[in-house]
Amino acid sequence: MKIVLIGYRGSGKTTVGKILSKVLGLRLISTDEEIVKRTGKSIPEIVKNYGWEKFRDIETEIAKSLSDEDNIIIDTGGGIVLREENVRALKRNGIVIFLSAPPEVLAERIKDDSSRPPLKPGRTHWDEVKEVLEERLPYYRKAMDIEISTEGKTPEEVSEEIIKILKNEKG
Repeated sequence: MKIVLIGYRGSGKTTVGKILSKVLGLRLISTDEEIVKRTGKSIPEIVKNYGWEKFRDIETEIAKSLSDEDNIIIDTGGGIVLREENVRALKRNGIVIFLSAPPEVLAERIKDDSSRPPLKPGRTHWDEVKEVLEERLPYYRKAMDIEISTEGKTPEEVSEEIIKILKNEKG
C-alpha cells in the first residue's frame, strides 16, 4: 500500500501523514524533507539560488524515485501535482488523497510559516493563497483518487476518515 497525500500548504498533509504512519505502521516520506536532504539546502535557499524550476526538477526526481516504493505514506509539497510526470509516478501502486480546505482556512493555518518562499512575490498572504489555490485546484482534482475536506476537523478525525475509506476499498 502506498498512500500519497496532496494538497495546498496548511491542508494537514504532514500532520495527517504522521498519524497515519503511526496507526498503520508505514514509513512516512516527505518530498520536501527529501529535497532538503538531497541538496543540503533549505527550500528557500534552493529557490533563491536556483529558482522554482530547479526546485521542481529535484521534486520530480524524488517523485520518480518513490514510484516503485510500497508500504509508505508520502507527504508531498503543494505544487508536486503541477507536473504530469510527478502525478504518474505517485499514482503508481498508490492511492492519491487530496486534503482540501477553503483558502481562508489555509491562509490562517500558514500565516506564520516562513519555511517556504512566496510563490507570487508582491502579493498579500491572503491573495497569494487564494490565487495559487485557484490555479492548482484543477491539478489536485485531476490527480486525486479521493478528496477529504480538513475544514473543521482535527488531524485525528481526518486520519480516521482515510483509514475507513482504505478498509472499505480493501473489502
